[in-house]
Amino acid sequence: MSPQNSAGTEKTLIVAPSWLGDMVMSQVLVQELVEQSPQGEVHVLAPPATFAIAARMPGVVSAISSPFVHGALNLLARFTLAKQLSSQGFQQAIVLPNSFKSALIPWRAGIKKRTGWKGEHRYGLINDLRVLDKAAVPLMVNRFYVLAFPFTEISLQTDKQPRLTTDAENFDLLRNKLSLSVDKPIVALCPGAEYGPSKQWPAGHFSTLADACLDAGFTVWILGSKGDSAISRDIIDAMDAPARVVDLCGKTSLVDAVDLIHAADIVVSNDSGLMHVACAVDTPVVCIYGSTTPNFTPPLGKKVRILQTSISCRPCFERVCPLGHLKCLQGLSPKIAMNALCGLLAEANR
Repeated sequence: MSPQNSAGTEKTLIVAPSWLGDMVMSQVLVQELVEQSPQGEVHVLAPPATFAIAARMPGVVSAISSPFVHGALNLLARFTLAKQLSSQGFQQAIVLPNSFKSALIPWRAGIKKRTGWKGEHRYGLINDLRVLDKAAVPLMVNRFYVLAFPFTEISLQTDKQPRLTTDAENFDLLRNKLSLSVDKPIVALCPGAEYGPSKQWPAGHFSTLADACLDAGFTVWILGSKGDSAISRDIIDAMDAPARVVDLCGKTSLVDAVDLIHAADIVVSNDSGLMHVACAVDTPVVCIYGSTTPNFTPPLGKKVRILQTSISCRPCFERVCPLGHLKCLQGLSPKIAMNALCGLLAEANR
């Protein structure tokens, strides 16, 4: 049984993260707040990178745009937004990023209770300040979840899974616009990782896997942002049958990607935001870990296969391999991924 929130918050503002994966994981916090206060309202203040996802999060009443690029202070604009929020009757703000800037708006808006982890110089800005014990709360999803409870419940764990809604009508529009065929089982490849190349399975491995999937009778889509177009092109250029792959990188919006991933039969993804999207829409996903570890940001779904090596230098959490060899990813062969893909798909279809 979940402990009750003694504060009885009726209207809560969540200040959202800018990383897609973190944004998806934060939906468990929304779930808990709604369970604790079914008559209350949860609103999300989100930056441009994750704003679109807020509207797909069950339990969110409204998404409010925080139009600040990463690293920009822009005090005047922040205080203007805070003034707009001050009249909306929020009893609590839960600030998920650890930055000083992220705490400014709720403080300036006069929101009485401002909850968050101790971050960079936030004393006073955050007045319900939590000090993180990484051993007690090792998973990122739980670091979000426990902020729904009083400080005394700081070591709570959750088995909740993030959820995103999908839009069948939008997928039909995409299918017609992009001339997508759904006659064969669909494998969606997600080769990007905004964090850096130490999280990206080599393009050559993706190429070999894509050819194997095509030979096995699958349709193959490559999904990602415009920034992933280069790696997508590298994958296609190295393939035996490049003309048979559907390259969707940079051709869809973030919410379009949600619906495309939901339509796929299985996803193969690096440890990235789209991996978490796949879990949140219940699509089976083969998850490839390099410099990071599922001990911190695991795929939060029931239909998953985790691929990782056991070499001594990982996890290093570096953006670029400090040793220059990327063995943590090179050692995960396309054959290993194909076997995991086929096994997971067979299990999911039982």
